[in-house]
Amino acid sequence: MGAMDIVLVHPEIPHNTGAIGRLCVGLDWPLCLVRPLGFTLDARHLRRAGLDYWAHLRLFVFDSFEAYLEARRPEGLCFLSTHATRSLYEAPLPARGALVFGSESSGLPPDFYVRYAADLAAIPMPGAHARSLNLANAVSVAAYEAYRRTLTRG
Repeated sequence: MGAMDIVLVHPEIPHNTGAIGRLCVGLDWPLCLVRPLGFTLDARHLRRAGLDYWAHLRLFVFDSFEAYLEARRPEGLCFLSTHATRSLYEAPLPARGALVFGSESSGLPPDFYVRYAADLAAIPMPGAHARSLNLANAVSVAAYEAYRRTLTRG
């Protein structure tokens, strides 16, 4: 079964990253962080959210998104954003690709919306009063959709 990279570009909140790390351990998928980070990797909040799972996490940290691409060479990319017009459920998700998420406060870097316009996808939010999901929740939704698709591919 394919493993997708979960990529967080400039994450800011250690609790979210810890919870996402725990999710990655559950799926046996790597977590890739792109600096700058809004916390240190030894932050107690990060470890508390990840609990004892953190020791089993395949964690990679990169100084730039370009360094990530060069080192990991994903087969495809899907950028999750509230600014996308295509639904996650209609977006292609390669079995050995990457799900890419921006920071909690500002989303993806501005140039990503142009550079990767064809690779943007949004999680449908039919509720009239929400702008976005919490980052850890959004990663969970997208990751398990990608995982579900790997099961149907055989």
